[in-house]
Amino acid sequence: MLHDPLFLIVAATAVILVGLAKGGLSGLGALGTPLLALAVAPVQAAAILLPILVVQDAVSVWAFRRTWDGWIIRWMLPGALIGILAGWAFAEMLPAQAVMAMLGAITAGFGAWRLWIERGGRAVAASRSPGWVGTLFGVGMGFASQIAHAGGPPFQMWVAPRKLPHERFVGTGAVLFAIVNWAKVPAYLALGALDRTTLIASAALLPLAILSTLAGVWVIRRMSPQRFYVLVYILMVVLGVKLMWDGIG
Repeated sequence: MLHDPLFLIVAATAVILVGLAKGGLSGLGALGTPLLALAVAPVQAAAILLPILVVQDAVSVWAFRRTWDGWIIRWMLPGALIGILAGWAFAEMLPAQAVMAMLGAITAGFGAWRLWIERGGRAVAASRSPGWVGTLFGVGMGFASQIAHAGGPPFQMWVAPRKLPHERFVGTGAVLFAIVNWAKVPAYLALGALDRTTLIASAALLPLAILSTLAGVWVIRRMSPQRFYVLVYILMVVLGVKLMWDGIG
């Protein structure tokens, strides 16, 4: 793979997008696996990205180690672990493309709705939905993360309307996804996806992965909270359309 120019170009682009997402530009990360799947098989693409995600998570958690919300993590994490188990157990029975298309439609619709109600910078009350709702979104997050590293949209749909300070939003996602990605490792080992070839490709991409994550952190720390959430919702619409396109295709 490392001698294939197409793989190197696609992999570098995917890793940069995922790194920017880990740095705080939420939504870009879910584009990584579909993009890398243009050059290798989808399962192999997800397996190559998993070790990279684990390292990027470490960088992101360190960068935002003082800004995260433990209450959100305590409610979402149990659901996320259930979702990971479900994604592993039903990986061969569920039509993954149909699941991604449905997730894409929901994501795009939600992002467009939030952009509409908050248009013109109008003040909208922060969501105060109970914690058990977050557990349900956590199930969707874990499931989508297991099958395609696309757990970002369910997390955003529950957490973004709560209007946390933007660095607290990013830090909460960093800690939660760090745990989730480690929880996915046994499933990928059981599937035999983390072989020598995959790990060598992952290792070769790690320097770019770390640099792109730090670049995302740099951008987020210089962005106003209002612009941050507008960007999150715009990326949700774009990502949702992309997931629908991939699922239908």
